[in-house]
Amino acid sequence: MKPVIGKATPAAAAVLKQATALYPKRKKTSDGLLPSKAHQLQNPNSDHNTGLAVDLTHDPENGVDCAIIFEKLKEDQRINYIIFKSKIWSRARRKEGNRKFTGNNPHNKHLHISIDSAYANDTSPWFWWLNQPKLINQVLAKIQPAPAKKITTVSKCTCCEVHRVAP
Repeated sequence: MKPVIGKATPAAAAVLKQATALYPKRKKTSDGLLPSKAHQLQNPNSDHNTGLAVDLTHDPENGVDCAIIFEKLKEDQRINYIIFKSKIWSRARRKEGNRKFTGNNPHNKHLHISIDSAYANDTSPWFWWLNQPKLINQVLAKIQPAPAKKITTVSKCTCCEVHRVAP
């Protein structure tokens, strides 16, 4: 299990802040930096544990089209791997192109970005191909709090007497 740190790396936090500065009205429902307890149990080796991963909500209606971002970020040296819509691309296996991602979460609602540890403190523009955000949006994005950890509940099985849990 990768150890869980208490704070996301500057590079990971910069992804969300820069996206918000560019698109202040974007949805943030699937944004994520640090893992919840449920995520840690489901995926103990997640890069979220080390602060080197970020989830960016797919919201093309408000400017954040993760399909485009997925393709563009392949050019960024900070990327270790990226996952979106059941596709994974990694720097280590870049010659293979996009591969089928077979993990539990197909990442349909967000783009998962894993950052190479050598670039943990690099906050240079993540969306370099877009226009730079207005100064006021940059300031507002910097003062917004980090997204809360997602709380996942596990439903109890009620299919038969064998699995029932006594109250």
